[in-house]
Amino acid sequence: MSAPSTQQQVIVITGASDGIGAEMALQLATTHGARLALVLAARAAATLQAVAAQCQALGASCLAVPTDVSEQAQCQALVAATIAAYGRMDVLINNAGISAQALFAEVKADDLQWYERLMRINLWGSVWCTHAALPHLQASRGRILAVSSLAGLIGVPGRTAYSASKFAMTGFFEALRAELVGAGVSVTTAYPGVVLTNIRSHGLNAAGVAAGSSGLKEDKAMGVQECAALILRGMERREREVVMTASGKLGRFLKLIWPAAVERMALNALKDDVKPR
Repeated sequence: MSAPSTQQQVIVITGASDGIGAEMALQLATTHGARLALVLAARAAATLQAVAAQCQALGASCLAVPTDVSEQAQCQALVAATIAAYGRMDVLINNAGISAQALFAEVKADDLQWYERLMRINLWGSVWCTHAALPHLQASRGRILAVSSLAGLIGVPGRTAYSASKFAMTGFFEALRAELVGAGVSVTTAYPGVVLTNIRSHGLNAAGVAAGSSGLKEDKAMGVQECAALILRGMERREREVVMTASGKLGRFLKLIWPAAVERMALNALKDDVKPR
């Protein structure tokens, strides 16, 4: 690993060991090769190293930094490791996240603490990483990407905790975007729908443990390669938002004029065995 040349972008990706994060890293390495320095962060150190090795084989410089974004000190350490290795940062991709599926009425009072855990990962991890990275991104007039979810635009039944965390992300990055207009730092928020990644099976259930499956219908799920490509295109174009499905765009519009129809659409997205009765 060497210091980047003036032509080399330094991009930090959280949640990079699997799913959308790993796919974005591989697509960036494929496209930019030696013109790219990647800093990959996730909790799963062995899997993270495997993704880093793949990116290095594609020509990119790569640093793997095992990181739990639910801890502020680790978010700060991630940024410090980036600057120590490369001296700059051009892009921060806030992708780390965890899903959950549980009807609120079925969550016991003693189990509500996992709502806070979800918020620490999905919201606070993004806030802490962004805060630590911001001076460096202002210096490079760089980019911030936040990977939210359609559940951050439309409340999804069975996803109260997840929707809350993603709505919070939406509000935070929308406000930050306005704050940074004069600084030349773009803020792009992406809103994937149902994507074929392992986050579906790793999501939490009502007891706060891995559910092992998704409660959403997946017959029209988007492939991870297509999802990552759409997100990266929006980031590179410095777009404000990337809503990547027709149903998502329709639902967002209908929510303003016919909210009851959107609620029905959200309920219909659930598998029959997890719908509220």
